[in-house]
Amino acid sequence: MESIDLQLIHALRIDGRAPLRRIASVLEVSDQLVARRYARLRETAGLRVVGRLNPRPVGQTVWALRLQCVPSASLGLARALAERDDTRWVQLASGGTEIICHLAVHGDRDRDALLMDRIPASRRVTSITAHRMLRLFKGGPTTWDGPTSALSRQQRDALAPAYPAPEAQAPPVELTDLDQILLTALTRDGRTPHAQLAAEAGCHESTVRRRIAQLRTAGALFFDLDIDESALGSPAATAMWMAVRPAQLAAAGAALAGHPEVAYAAATTGRTNLLVNVLCPDDEHLYAYLSDRIGALPGVDTVETAPVIRTLKRAGAVARNRGRSEGSRSERPGKRPGERPGGQP
Repeated sequence: MESIDLQLIHALRIDGRAPLRRIASVLEVSDQLVARRYARLRETAGLRVVGRLNPRPVGQTVWALRLQCVPSASLGLARALAERDDTRWVQLASGGTEIICHLAVHGDRDRDALLMDRIPASRRVTSITAHRMLRLFKGGPTTWDGPTSALSRQQRDALAPAYPAPEAQAPPVELTDLDQILLTALTRDGRTPHAQLAAEAGCHESTVRRRIAQLRTAGALFFDLDIDESALGSPAATAMWMAVRPAQLAAAGAALAGHPEVAYAAATTGRTNLLVNVLCPDDEHLYAYLSDRIGALPGVDTVETAPVIRTLKRAGAVARNRGRSEGSRSERPGKRPGERPGGQP
């Protein structure tokens, strides 16, 4: 990938709603060049900016689900989960025998409805475990640069938004009817112009600008970048479920947050209490990372690794034939006959 593309991706990670003209000025290139590269990245790498709620301030709880399945059933179930509005990061792992997904719910009722009513009770699903996220160390509102760290400190400072970084412990925010309309549109495309958002909401553009600014300032709304990792050099994704002694959990999580390989790290409930997602370019790098970096962390008793073989959904909408990991065009996720709205299985 060319340097200008990496710089553009990094800029959008810093502020997904930054005007392309401002990005071009910071990069010292023409507006037309940035616009062309942005359009090409959307087409070839599935690049999208996604508006997302910061769960805790709006009363949401995030769960990580692990479903062990027979291989013949895993892809169909993963597709159905990916079509749901309340899921993200739906992945097939462990040779296709495991589904990992994140679920954002407003209470135990929504979680139980998924686990007890909507996932078919059959021999195709051999086990289900649900891990509630307790503390986020990296991921979500926190920026992960990874292989896209391509800007100087001066450029990063020039692009930094005027809003404080969202915090997990931000005060509660009560969402309004207007917020729900805005969030629906921003989930589709986080860069939707204010004028278009105002037209959808049936209000004045200044009202939309003011409310988005309020949500961002309150730490309730942030903008994530959704992109096919294979476009960044084909890093291999691996989920790690770690058991860490409680007294050393905070230190381990903070250390992992500083590792460039780590895209996500969170303390969870369950038999394992730390979930980590890492991106490594090859097996040798993963081996060295496990033996040298993970092995050196104090308090780690066990580590279970689950190589991700396909990502059906990232931060936003269902992944549609982006990169090798998504399969052929004929394998696009879609609704089955008789499936309920939202892709509920």
